[in-house]
Amino acid sequence: MILRNQVEWALHCCSVLAGLPKGRYLSTKTLAEFHGIPKEYLSKALQAVSQAGLVEATLGPSGGYRLSKPASDITFLDIVEAVEGKARTFNCTNIRDNIPCRPAGFCDEKPCAIARVMWQADAAWRASLRAVSLADLKDMLKTDIPADQAKRSADWLLDRLG
Repeated sequence: MILRNQVEWALHCCSVLAGLPKGRYLSTKTLAEFHGIPKEYLSKALQAVSQAGLVEATLGPSGGYRLSKPASDITFLDIVEAVEGKARTFNCTNIRDNIPCRPAGFCDEKPCAIARVMWQADAAWRASLRAVSLADLKDMLKTDIPADQAKRSADWLLDRLG
């Protein structure tokens, strides 16, 4: 399974938004510049996350995006599903019906083993993403990013707040 780049972009942007001072916004332009990604494509990802109710947007010179609820209430799965949708990652087309030696009119009592394994893997993947919130990520980043680098990034972003 390959997720679109927009998933990565949305996760990183929501991570940044989780650190904003209350009531402040960051523009798409600032988020795109900070991450070195095309603003036009990032806009689509942020619109999807906004339509899912995870971020809110405001227009005007001090406009932009901010989280619409606490970082602890937004999971990785919420963001992934906002961008990619909620459909299963495996679509069973029941090709076993095409096996030439199956009796005519044979009716399977349950989905095939392959579909069950794939759906179980999809459920496990989603459970794993559901278990990590933006607040958890914020805590992880405190240990991953050197303090001086985190301060430089925060200062850069704070200088561009709306």
